[in-house]
Amino acid sequence: MTAAAVCFLAVGAHGIWGRKIYLGLIDKTNLPAREKSISAVSWDVFTIMLSVSGLSLLFVAFNRHAILMAYPIMAIHLMGACLFFFFMAKGHKELVALPGAYLMGAIGVLTLLAIQG
Repeated sequence: MTAAAVCFLAVGAHGIWGRKIYLGLIDKTNLPAREKSISAVSWDVFTIMLSVSGLSLLFVAFNRHAILMAYPIMAIHLMGACLFFFFMAKGHKELVALPGAYLMGAIGVLTLLAIQG
């Protein structure tokens, strides 16, 4: 249930607040329109992934027989966090200040703890 709550908080932060900031910055660049559109779609797809993760984890919390649904959610969030940390280690230090790695890691670990509990 806690992992689902973190997902829903992340949807709000990422999908509303973060989208406004990110797309505002992207619009100010000289990127071609196609790349700006792809960037916006990528941002929104991640928000959708957070929404589906939260809804699925909420379903599992109330329907323990559906526990297998939690495993791919756990995997995608742990793998996403690892990707963030990999890029941080490769020199992309600006990622340290962004919440992506920490939110994905928290959702993955909280899901793992719920599965084991």
